[in-house]
Amino acid sequence: MEHYERHCPPAPRRLNCLIPLPAGYLVPIRWPRSRDEVWRANLPHTHLASEKSAQGWMVENGDKISFPGVGTRFHPGAHKYIVHLAQMLEFPYGKLNNQGNIRNVLDIGCGVATFGAYLLDLDIIAMSIAPNDVHENQIQFALERGIPSTLGVLATRRLPYPSRSFELAHCSRCRIDWLQRGGLLLLEVDRLLRPGGYFVYSSPEAYAPDPLNRKIWRQMSNLARRMCWRIASRKDQTVIWVKPLANWCYMKRLPGALPPMCGHGDDPDAAWNVLMKACITPYSKRVNKFKGSELLPWPQRLTAPPPRLEEIGISSKNFSEDSEIWHSRVVLYWKLMKTEIQKDSFRNVMDMNANLGGFAASLRKKDVWVMNVVPFMESGKLKIIYDRGLIGTIHNWCESFSTYPRTYDLLHAWLLFSEMVNEGCSLEDLLIEMDRIMRPHGYAIIRDKASVVNYIKKLLPALRWDDWSSEMKPKNDALSSGDDERVLIVRKKLWDQALQPL
Repeated sequence: MEHYERHCPPAPRRLNCLIPLPAGYLVPIRWPRSRDEVWRANLPHTHLASEKSAQGWMVENGDKISFPGVGTRFHPGAHKYIVHLAQMLEFPYGKLNNQGNIRNVLDIGCGVATFGAYLLDLDIIAMSIAPNDVHENQIQFALERGIPSTLGVLATRRLPYPSRSFELAHCSRCRIDWLQRGGLLLLEVDRLLRPGGYFVYSSPEAYAPDPLNRKIWRQMSNLARRMCWRIASRKDQTVIWVKPLANWCYMKRLPGALPPMCGHGDDPDAAWNVLMKACITPYSKRVNKFKGSELLPWPQRLTAPPPRLEEIGISSKNFSEDSEIWHSRVVLYWKLMKTEIQKDSFRNVMDMNANLGGFAASLRKKDVWVMNVVPFMESGKLKIIYDRGLIGTIHNWCESFSTYPRTYDLLHAWLLFSEMVNEGCSLEDLLIEMDRIMRPHGYAIIRDKASVVNYIKKLLPALRWDDWSSEMKPKNDALSSGDDERVLIVRKKLWDQALQPL
């Protein structure tokens, strides 16, 4: 699977051009209708629709592709499957959110992210991941639907998320060999699960009676037991393991037991281009003492200072001030755009320099989801974003982002271009990458130094970002880099390939 991991071409092989639209491209269907149908023309590789129609993933329907809400392992429907999982765990009212205590989910090998789509009704947000494999563009389908998702694969490197980010990980026939390399891939899931987190496994190995699947089941059960996981529930085609709340089980393991415990020098939160390690990540002294993450249920955790703030040296007071500032900033941005946008103009939003997630938190009452991107130099902040019940990833913006063209409605870049100048990276390359990611009629909010904004303004016609724009000098606040910041908001044109290049 290593060849499905992220590989960036060297600078001479990068394409310094704008990507044209596929023939017949249409403005995407708006959320929530897009959950159930998208324009066929917007997805240039549609053989997946034909291949998976028999399994109910999607159905070609004239100029649209429909998503009936079923999948390989949940034929009665994703919503019924989710209720079934909640009943297996005996959660109140048959709701998988467990009264707000299940908020962040990792869906591994997600297909077109139907499981994640139906979790949204429960205020659960899933990071749905799948590689660009033989199915080609399943994540492009998911993002066209407006469902949180990204390209990702369990192979050799850690997923770009900090430890203890998810209450639940899900694998529904994800076709992963969990036993390979000493259980390396299952140990990566263990790193990402919170104390008391669940691993939901729906696959033939959990129920099929043939000798091969029975053998795999025995070996996997043995591995899970040695990792101190216990079976919380097993029924029909699904088994659910639960991770311990504290270190007590690890401390009872015999010397030389496998897999080993990770060493004291290992940073479980290091996740940018870091190789996976076949070892168990013990809890910190604080987690072991309190027997859990100490997180409040959703939505209270969104605004409550997370306990892990102390690990990155930020006080609760500074956290609260940051949240207040971003609330004021978002109010200003929407005021500047109010004559141009509709209630459903945005669905997929990316904060390209997310800090503590304040921008995303301020959008909670809008029907959007936000991919919070934290630069790899500040990767420790991503754990705060996850502890708030948001999702995101680590990235180096000197490289391209792991997504398909035309997948986001709104990009927010706060002081990102100034940081790229300091890193010695090309601003033009970053603008071209933003154009690749942004949908036609999409918006970019750029807040940066006046000199940077003035430079970007000169390139707007070449980028075809001159459909509409607004610029202002904002009031200084505690996050301002100085008194020369500017806010520039632009809208990308829906341009035709037949137009002459500028």
